[in-house]
Amino acid sequence: MTTAIDTNILVILWDPEDSLNIPVRTALDEALGHGDLIVAAPVYSELLGFPSRNEDFLDYFFKESTISVDWNLNETIWRAAGRAFQAYAARRRSHGYQGPRRILADFLIGAHAFQNGFPLLTLDNRIYQAAFPRLTLRHPIGA
Repeated sequence: MTTAIDTNILVILWDPEDSLNIPVRTALDEALGHGDLIVAAPVYSELLGFPSRNEDFLDYFFKESTISVDWNLNETIWRAAGRAFQAYAARRRSHGYQGPRRILADFLIGAHAFQNGFPLLTLDNRIYQAAFPRLTLRHPIGA
């Protein structure tokens, strides 16, 4: 079974000082033991925004880790992401929520996993559960 990986998992993986580093490593090893690992193209793009990350680093990391990058997001993924983003925006407006906003990339990552039938390894279970209720979610600490 292929497991999709959210951006936050790789950010934690690269930070040995983070308290979730070991659980993230364990979760990735477990997922790899059950099949392939993949990221949607928006994950790659988001990772470029982090300090000391560039295309050479990312290309090397993905090649060496055998994590695939799915560069081709088809129409069904874009439409599912758009619908989920639309519903999220409506929920925010109806509740007058003023906290941090999610970005479209989050919904593309979730739609990619959902449309392909991949479980998603993430630290953001709440947003993905609300946006894609039938998406199988994995959290590094089982929460």
